[in-house]
Amino acid sequence: MRFKLAFLLLLLILPLALANLRVGFYGRSCPKAESIVQAAVRRRFTRDKSITAALLRMHFHDCFVRGCDASILIDSTSKTSSEKDAGPNLTVRGFELIDEAKKALEATCPSRVSCADIIALATRDAVFLSGGPFYRVPTGRRDGLVSNPDEVNLPGPTLTVSQAFQSFRAKNMSMDDMVTLLGAHTVGVAHCSIFLDRIIGSDPTMDRGLRNKLNAICSAASGSNPDPTAFLDQGTPLTLDNQFFKQIGLRRGVMKIDQELANDPLSRRTVSGYAANAALFRTRFAEAMVKMGNIQVLQGSAGEIRKNCRVFNPRRRA
Repeated sequence: MRFKLAFLLLLLILPLALANLRVGFYGRSCPKAESIVQAAVRRRFTRDKSITAALLRMHFHDCFVRGCDASILIDSTSKTSSEKDAGPNLTVRGFELIDEAKKALEATCPSRVSCADIIALATRDAVFLSGGPFYRVPTGRRDGLVSNPDEVNLPGPTLTVSQAFQSFRAKNMSMDDMVTLLGAHTVGVAHCSIFLDRIIGSDPTMDRGLRNKLNAICSAASGSNPDPTAFLDQGTPLTLDNQFFKQIGLRRGVMKIDQELANDPLSRRTVSGYAANAALFRTRFAEAMVKMGNIQVLQGSAGEIRKNCRVFNPRRRA
């Protein structure tokens, strides 16, 4: 009797153990999975170093809506809208890189590697190519079955630190996690429409030299480029380092939320710590990225492994 109970308990526990994300999840089912993704990212990075910012944004926007389930990749149809149609996602890019990696993976090991894992791996590889840390990504995510634009509610660039933190806290992320992840803005850009009010209103928390520089950029708007962009890190805009934190410490934050990080007592100490210690930021950034990549993931038999990242698999009839 005791043996039977132990055996039944093992049957209940085993699927849960197998379902946990882990480094090297595809070691047997698709041994070249990570190298295939890495090759696709490297090819893109050689001609477009801004892909790092694009992937970081995609990963964040995906994980903060229904968890890291690749729901952001689904295309809208004539009958159904997807997350791509939501305002915050209209400028998300990099989808074709995910398609390229998925096509190569399907040719090597069909229906094995999830689109959600491709996003996480591709982001890690781009971060490393941009001078950031290389970190081990636990894999084993499954792809979601829902993509609803009405569920997209992301923290915006005009929020205060406390307001933005509400979204992070809801995902079990700490204040330090939020400050660390916003450090990804070191490779980001923003459209003039996002920060124009700070220039027009002569925001006293913005360095005058930066304000003049941004004003010149935004004044160059034209019919072909009605909403120009500016780097969020005026020092090393294509390198993932701690310069962003040094910049906002000098009142050179472009977006309101970025400058708020250096001014608000809730986040100021973390900002100062990262500005003074590049190694600390690298370590914590890797940890925060792994933590974010674990938000509400689908595992085991939940969800699916899409054949095409842009569409749900055809539903099987019972």
